[in-house]
Amino acid sequence: MKKFWLILLSLGLVMAFSVSALAADVKFSGEYYVAGLFLKNVDVSDPAMYSYNGSTAFFYQRLRLGIDFVVSPCLRLVTRADIMERTWQPDDSGNTSNSYAPPIKGHNDASPLANTTLGYGNGDARNVDWDITYVDYTSPIGRFQVGFMPDYAWGTIWGNRMTGPTAGQIKYMVPIGPVTIVFDYAKEKENSYWVGNTTAKNIDTDFDSYRIGPIINFGKGGSVSGETGVLFIYNYDRQNRTVAWPNPSRDNVYVVQPYFKAKLGPVALQGEINYAWGTKDYENPAIDDQDISSFTAFLDGDANFGIVSVGGSFAFVEGQNPDSNKIENKLTGGRDWNPCLIMFSNDAYYTWLGAVANPTVFAASTTGASAIDGEMRNVWFGQLRAGLAPISKLRFDTSVSYAAADQKPYNTTTHQYFDRDYGWEVDVIGTYKITNNLSYILGGAYLWTGDYFQAGVSTQNLKDEYLIINKLTLNF
Repeated sequence: MKKFWLILLSLGLVMAFSVSALAADVKFSGEYYVAGLFLKNVDVSDPAMYSYNGSTAFFYQRLRLGIDFVVSPCLRLVTRADIMERTWQPDDSGNTSNSYAPPIKGHNDASPLANTTLGYGNGDARNVDWDITYVDYTSPIGRFQVGFMPDYAWGTIWGNRMTGPTAGQIKYMVPIGPVTIVFDYAKEKENSYWVGNTTAKNIDTDFDSYRIGPIINFGKGGSVSGETGVLFIYNYDRQNRTVAWPNPSRDNVYVVQPYFKAKLGPVALQGEINYAWGTKDYENPAIDDQDISSFTAFLDGDANFGIVSVGGSFAFVEGQNPDSNKIENKLTGGRDWNPCLIMFSNDAYYTWLGAVANPTVFAASTTGASAIDGEMRNVWFGQLRAGLAPISKLRFDTSVSYAAADQKPYNTTTHQYFDRDYGWEVDVIGTYKITNNLSYILGGAYLWTGDYFQAGVSTQNLKDEYLIINKLTLNF
């Protein structure tokens, strides 16, 4: 009799879960792009000094698929996967992935993204990177999000990593009138003992991030509208406790990130400041602790006058002074902002081509390499841009950008400081909207390389770079 009731109860549970699943609404969204790219001068060194700075041309693609399981109007499961993110290389390797992905640089030892590969399987057409899964629940007391989701998403696009690796997080957002207060905990690195990491038994080497901040909306329905807010972050990073004695350390880092976004008629403005401070505490009492002090700033504006638009951007990321004992390069400009097609382009250039670099002298300095690689750092950056939309489906955009280093790295071989000049870049892009969901772009960029890439070797000859890209994008 007990078995009968057990079987009946089991069938009831199966039916109950089946009914819940069938009642769920599934929504698909995403983006598929395929692009062709040509680059003249793979690196900026003189060909007489380095052998392979020729040209390259290839196709690449990615399908980013989002699937939301809507259980009720206030409850859903959010997922996202990147599928077949690869060059057009024949799939002749079975299930073995001969993948290559450049490391995400510019984060130093305290970053959860340091030396993290992007994970494309260039040798396997079946590669799938499932990177987002979280529960989104709007309750009577606020909104909860729990699971793996995009990390470092706050304020403006500056400093964000929505397009980068995700992290396990617990978020709680509660609206109070025009103010929304955000609480966020993120596990940036899990190095505790578990079956997948059986060597971590005697030491705490995790990286945890705690965040809180208000967002204030203003001027809804008026001539001036927008939002402002400030996020406070405490990062407790113990990853460097695994470093061999005498250098194990722990980082206690505090970050404040105020921002604003405003719309004044045809003008849109946004800006953000990030400031980090704290200490790197060495566990060896014979080594003095290091202070942390790092600053970045971002200001961006656009004005739309019908078929014509104009705009500009300014960005600053503090670099590391080679003569200072402080850690001054803790912060970067993030992964999401791509102001140019070559310089500081995480999207097209760095993701698929690698760094803008001079490998002849790439390793000539212990305090900085002759490269622009990954997230924006150690830079003063300015850009002016203009756009023209003669018809609703066609738009032309052009920009002129200049970048210079904030601090001059020191070449320990030649005993010379680098030059500050990264160079000038001109970009021209045409976008044609084939349908509401399908668009095609054709763009070109030319970089006049500056003497920064000589890396303190004044006799080093340099080459300019130019790039041509065409890209078909489907949004659904």
